[in-house]
Amino acid sequence: MENLPQLVPLVVFIPLVGMTINLIWGARLGEKWAGWIGSAAAILAFLVSFLLLTYLTGNNYQSVVVNPPFLDGWLRIGSANLEIPWQQRVDTLSVTMMLVVTGVGSLIHIYAIGYMHGDERFPRFFAFLNMFLVFMLILVTGNNFLMMFVGWEGVGLCSYLLIGFWFDKTRGVGWKNSLAARKAMILNRIGDFGMLMGI
Repeated sequence: MENLPQLVPLVVFIPLVGMTINLIWGARLGEKWAGWIGSAAAILAFLVSFLLLTYLTGNNYQSVVVNPPFLDGWLRIGSANLEIPWQQRVDTLSVTMMLVVTGVGSLIHIYAIGYMHGDERFPRFFAFLNMFLVFMLILVTGNNFLMMFVGWEGVGLCSYLLIGFWFDKTRGVGWKNSLAARKAMILNRIGDFGMLMGI
């Protein structure tokens, strides 16, 4: 039970694996497997988030910071020896957000299996959905502003990719999708500026 917080990197890693499989092998696996791999990654991340909730409730809601050893010293800057650790926080707020992100994300993945049926870029769509989960989870679990910023930027990129996913549909619809994606990207850049000023 005490080692449960060490599972928090898995919440990000599992959707990352789903994304990678669908990006590289999705076309070969076919629609059925691509959809279920993406959905299984989201559901497994939800189950890990639920385990982290049980840890918190059993430990008086004490927050824990986890530093994955394989990402130790991921960013060192110059001779000033400035090191920004890759740390993930397990507390009431982060676990609540993990449950929301992975729970709603799982439902979206399952719904999209039917909704996207027959689309020629089906595996890519599920890769983008998994990527969205990865960056959203980095955003809500990050223990420093730089990690949050990485997550924020990734969420902005995924929004652009998902909103403009059907850019090549019939002339009017495809153009509207592309325009909406660009608008989302521009508005996110305004948010980026505000966040950078705050950091």
